[in-house]
Amino acid sequence: MPSVAALRTPLFGPSLAVACRRLPCWLAAAHVVNIPIVKKKLQAFVGFNNLPQQFHRKALKKGFQFTLMVVGESGLGKSTLINTLFGSTLYPAKEPREPSPDTPKTVEIESISADLEENGVKLKLTCIDTPGFGDLVNNEESWRPILENIEARFDAFLEQENRVNRKKIVDTRVHACIYFIAPTGHSLRPLDIEFMKRLANRVNLVPVIAKSDTLTEEEIKAFKARILEDIAFHNIAIYQPPTYENDDPETIQENREISSKIPFAVVGSDKEIEIGGKKVRGRKYPWGVIEVENEEHCDFVKLRQMLIRSHMEELKEFTNEVLYENYRMQKLAEIGPIDNVDSGVSPMSKFEQERHAHEQKMAKMEAEMKAVFQQKVAEKEAKLKQSEDELYARHREMKEQLERQRLELEDRKKRLESGRAITVDKSKKGKGLFK
Repeated sequence: MPSVAALRTPLFGPSLAVACRRLPCWLAAAHVVNIPIVKKKLQAFVGFNNLPQQFHRKALKKGFQFTLMVVGESGLGKSTLINTLFGSTLYPAKEPREPSPDTPKTVEIESISADLEENGVKLKLTCIDTPGFGDLVNNEESWRPILENIEARFDAFLEQENRVNRKKIVDTRVHACIYFIAPTGHSLRPLDIEFMKRLANRVNLVPVIAKSDTLTEEEIKAFKARILEDIAFHNIAIYQPPTYENDDPETIQENREISSKIPFAVVGSDKEIEIGGKKVRGRKYPWGVIEVENEEHCDFVKLRQMLIRSHMEELKEFTNEVLYENYRMQKLAEIGPIDNVDSGVSPMSKFEQERHAHEQKMAKMEAEMKAVFQQKVAEKEAKLKQSEDELYARHREMKEQLERQRLELEDRKKRLESGRAITVDKSKKGKGLFK
């Protein structure tokens, strides 16, 4: 066993420790990162194998959060599929709209949140719907409001990270986007391709074939092949279940089965149908029943398994470590290279320079606004002074006129009292105070 003095001695000797203190922070950090890791065998039981249980207890106490976006044309069953996925009526039944000549002008963004609980596990689910997508007369820019909303959520998270107090960071980033493809049976439309190309680098795309019960098994197979060909041709990145070295054979086989079903051919239904004394979710037709949770009928089970049961944390991790980090690097690169070692400028000095330039700009704008304000105040004062002078002149004129009339009335009164005849001056006849 090493002595206490040996434990107090730096691992690489005092010279390296002193050198690291003298180096810049970025260079010292590089030395720390490059420290070799040596694997050691334990001589006795330590107990850190209980860390997963600690994480489990902490996660149960804190709860989980997931943000899901659904995009597709009206009438493809987005709300029904969300209700079926989470076994809850998150979206109530929509009432039929009256026919109207008005068409939607823009794509709307609507969010709904719900607190769900299953066997003591709490989940705060946020669903984002995009009514109006694909329903416009001109759909060239239909993707833009959705992309701006996703990037605005990234910006909000980045702003929270840059705060001094980061204890209460709220994650509103979109962790997955289910894109509904109309069951045409042909191939992806230009609108589908443009949307997925624009959003592939910002969100985990999960393409699904909506209302797949309108296609036969052969048509679904051919349609999936054409969709995958279009995705590969246009280099569109869709979400694929990741594989790791330490995965067990069962997990590897499960991921392969999920990947083989992409794009998922799904059917949604929030109604239960009784078949052979057993109630199942499905849709009843004259020729039979489509069971939502029957893997021989559709791919709903595999979609739910990937989104909720096996890869929800993977979706959140990929969003945080890849998609958000790429956006963050791009955003910081637009501001300027803050970690350029060759420039010799530290981030704090660069920040101070930018702050000083911003303060000068604000001071200049404040001086200009103050000059404009003073000019307008002077003009207003001159106008008020002119009006005041006019009022005073009119007041003096009326006062003089009243004084003349008072003297005339007193003179007439004296004449009446003395009995003398009153002669009216014809030049002043008809004149009065208001004449």
